[in-house]
Order: sequence, then structure tokens, then C-alpha cells
Amino acid sequence: MRKLSIKLDAILKDKDMTQKELAVLSGLRANVISELVNNQRSTINKEHLMRICDALEIDDISELIEIVKPNHK
Repeated sequence: MRKLSIKLDAILKDKDMTQKELAVLSGLRANVISELVNNQRSTINKEHLMRICDALEIDDISELIEIVKPNHK
């Protein structure tokens, strides 16, 4: 089954930004940011995504989320 992957780790590295800085900019709790960076959340809150997009000036949601196909061996 395919999965959603949040590309927040790569985005933060590209922007030379820490999780804590994003938490402050977005108004989200640090643990929420950490769970998203590590793709550990089973549900994704649309409001959280919009706060992150606003904080990082992301206009295209595909910059933040991608669908990952499973590896078939």
C-alpha cells in the first residue's frame, strides 16, 4: 500500500531552519513538528499543514507531501 510522506526534514535542511524555529514561526508545538519531520503521525491535520506552508512560504502542497510507493522485491 502506498503511503503519504511529509518532506519536512529535507525542506528544513534546505532552508537551514531548525524544528524549533519552525515551531515558533508556525505556532505549532515542537512535538508536532518533530513527529511530522520523522513521518510518525498517523493523521495529518489540515490546519497544521497550512500553518507550516505559511511559515515556509510553500504555495504548492506537493513541495511538502508526496505519495511513496512500496518497494516490491
